[in-house]
Amino acid sequence: MLMPSIFGENLIDDFFENPFKSYSEKNNLMKTDVKEKSDNYEIDMSLPGVKKEDIQAELKDGYLTVEATTTQNSEDKEPDGRYIRRERYYGSCSRSFYVGKNVTQDEIKAKYENGVLTLVIPKKEEKAMQVEDKKYISIEG
Repeated sequence: MLMPSIFGENLIDDFFENPFKSYSEKNNLMKTDVKEKSDNYEIDMSLPGVKKEDIQAELKDGYLTVEATTTQNSEDKEPDGRYIRRERYYGSCSRSFYVGKNVTQDEIKAKYENGVLTLVIPKKEEKAMQVEDKKYISIEG
């Protein structure tokens, strides 16, 4: 049963909601699916209402960081034009993923379509740290 709410979708949810929950969590911004394929990883990230030019993806020290900046307006009016509810949001959010130090920026493919950013990252094995063979000094005696 749906309950009326002047703040969100459900009055009970609003009352018991975590006050530290971020705007992106409340509005499904940057919800991400990561799919492993045979030769790559595919990341689908929801960025509803964000323009392509407001999205930046950066690869640094093996971490892929996606940042989005947005302005969202939602207005509900009575027929005579008086506001009942008016919500505005401006801000930015980001997500980071460790993709490995062997992946280069040129190897990552990105596409933004219908509010979903799709990133294809090739699978590359990390170079194992080479452990030096112990060399013992022979002791005579």
